[in-house]
Amino acid sequence: MNSKIGILYSTVDGQTLKICNVIKEVLVEKGNSVELFSIDDFDGKIADFDKFIIGSSIRYGKHNPKIIQFINEHKKELDKTKNAFFSVNLVARKPERATPETNPYFIKFLQTIDWIPNISAVFAGKLDYQKYPFTDRLMIQLIMWMTKGPTNPKTKIEYTDWDKVKEFAVLLNNS
Repeated sequence: MNSKIGILYSTVDGQTLKICNVIKEVLVEKGNSVELFSIDDFDGKIADFDKFIIGSSIRYGKHNPKIIQFINEHKKELDKTKNAFFSVNLVARKPERATPETNPYFIKFLQTIDWIPNISAVFAGKLDYQKYPFTDRLMIQLIMWMTKGPTNPKTKIEYTDWDKVKEFAVLLNNS
């Protein structure tokens, strides 16, 4: 059955949007109608969609406050619609931190909202020091040093597992 699907996202450096576009591509190939919205641009209604997906990246250990506010304000509508949530963060580059059950940011996120998504996923993001403003670069290097990640300022690594992203999209399609 073809569905009308809305994807709402928040991204800092563009990786969450890139993931959303891959999810959209898979869902469209399966015959669905998919609309993509930035958290800053969405003014529609969740009820206009058969399924509603929210994706958000992490910066300094937190999801975008606008995403949290959106979820808290639209919990009733989300609960009435098939829904999903995915988080994008660099901690998920480690296999033992790459699931909703084991990712500390995802676990903490669920504790800050009064909503449990029908389907959840965690995807590793992208590390690109040269793209970050100076202060962000220093902070992220410090975090990476503490978590035994790469700290070379020339580092550019895409940790996203695209097969995992596509499997998530297929799961969404079949839900």
